[in-house]
Amino acid sequence: MIASTAQLCEHGRAHGYAVAAVNILDDLSLRAAIDAAVARSSPLIVQVSVKTVRSIGVKLLTTMFRLAAGDVRVPVALHLDHCPDRGVISAVVAAGWSSVLFDASDRDLDQAELETTEVVLEAHRAGCDVESEIENIVGVEDDIGSDESAHAYSVRTLAEVAARTGVDLLAPQLGTAHGLYSSAPVLLPDRARQLAALTDLPIVLHGGTGLTDGDFRAFIDAGVSKINISTGLKMAYMRAAQAATAVAEETGRWDPPTMFRDIHQAVQAEVAGRLDAFGSAGQAEGAMATLAVR
Repeated sequence: MIASTAQLCEHGRAHGYAVAAVNILDDLSLRAAIDAAVARSSPLIVQVSVKTVRSIGVKLLTTMFRLAAGDVRVPVALHLDHCPDRGVISAVVAAGWSSVLFDASDRDLDQAELETTEVVLEAHRAGCDVESEIENIVGVEDDIGSDESAHAYSVRTLAEVAARTGVDLLAPQLGTAHGLYSSAPVLLPDRARQLAALTDLPIVLHGGTGLTDGDFRAFIDAGVSKINISTGLKMAYMRAAQAATAVAEETGRWDPPTMFRDIHQAVQAEVAGRLDAFGSAGQAEGAMATLAVR
């Protein structure tokens, strides 16, 4: 079942869990992530980076997703992750994706608000949800982002701008970062709680790889209902490929379908663990009862 990203996250917030948003890389990781959601009876958000969109193409990605998710008995959304490029946003909106993250964190506040409003108008006409990021979540992910925090605002400003622009989800800086941590992050669940007191919009946690289950629960209890996982999935994928290649080198048996099977199993296990940690396992039926089908 193809679903609205915002509606999935609203159900999560109302029922005390977060929806996992996992960055897929190809058809292998796409099918593995959806298989994990089916096995755990969990809602799921499939995310795609701009880099992957440019590598595979909007049309093929859209077709792959609709074939993989259209008939499964769990709600699955298709989301464009971190995108400052208005042209790419327009392309996926036209293709019928569930949602986009318009990343305006490289713009000054006035310009970020103006362009976010324009993106919301375009997306909503097509039934597409918009996640907003106007302050920096540090770290570089698939060539987008920065290790420097250039824009930061009060939670009241974030809530007020979100209300004026009409966005559907809100991604604040919560002390996390994209990629792997070189030292323990200073996490800010209280900031999520303060923001949740000012807005009913779903709050998104970026930079989830490396956090503990207790960290995730603290953020969920504070009001977070979408948690992004990218690096963890990439690591599971590439380590499985590395191990399969090592076996092929040792045995002389070069069998790509066996490697594909191993990658699928590794990615499925990685995603399933996140669904358990975020509390979304077993929530698919309840979520589907409240969702509009896309």
